[in-house]
Amino acid sequence: MDTNTQKVVVITGASQGIGEGLVTAYRKLGYAVVANSRSITPSGDPLVLTVPGDISAVGVGSRVIEAALAEFGRVDTLVNNAGIFVAKPFTEYTDEDFDRVTEVNLRGFFEITQHAVKAMLAGGGGHVVNISTSLVDHANTSVPSALASLTKGGLNAVTKSLAIEYAARGVRVNTVALGIIETPMHPAETHEALAGLHPVGRIGTVEEVADAVLYLENAQFTTGEVLHVDGGQSAGH
Repeated sequence: MDTNTQKVVVITGASQGIGEGLVTAYRKLGYAVVANSRSITPSGDPLVLTVPGDISAVGVGSRVIEAALAEFGRVDTLVNNAGIFVAKPFTEYTDEDFDRVTEVNLRGFFEITQHAVKAMLAGGGGHVVNISTSLVDHANTSVPSALASLTKGGLNAVTKSLAIEYAARGVRVNTVALGIIETPMHPAETHEALAGLHPVGRIGTVEEVADAVLYLENAQFTTGEVLHVDGGQSAGH
């Protein structure tokens, strides 16, 4: 394989749902994929390297990027898809809730993104895509989500910060802010109620999320953008 031309994407939270859909989408685009999650199993595809590990644990983010460089020689894109959502009234969150949500959503972003950006700078550029939630911009009385807003709001903010810091060095940074997407996290019997949270009257699909990420992948003049894929949720209700 010519590692000079084979583009490489690293995807966290890649074993199911949106992450699994992103692996498929990037393979169709011709990318080699480095897929991480806590429980991911080996792939039969030689261009999909699976690296198990809890992205919130110290050392795992650097290990994932090192594995990508060892196997494929470069990192072109990082999709920070791993995330955790705990909906509770603010006063009922526990210290354990706080630690777990911040560890996954913030620390899980921090270490792997540092190492990915270093690899991208060495390779002449790249792209970071973060996955966030429209609840940051459009809070909802029926979905108490202070910890999601605290952490994912941080990702929205750092998207702009890093986009500007690295704009002249060829690294773009964007975010996709989601409404509710049809994944294994949401049982089928909840879909009808969840659809009502979106002005368009339905929940989104994994393929629609992948379409948005790939749009940003190909949008070379777009950086620092928070793209809402939420059925109109962030616009109003």
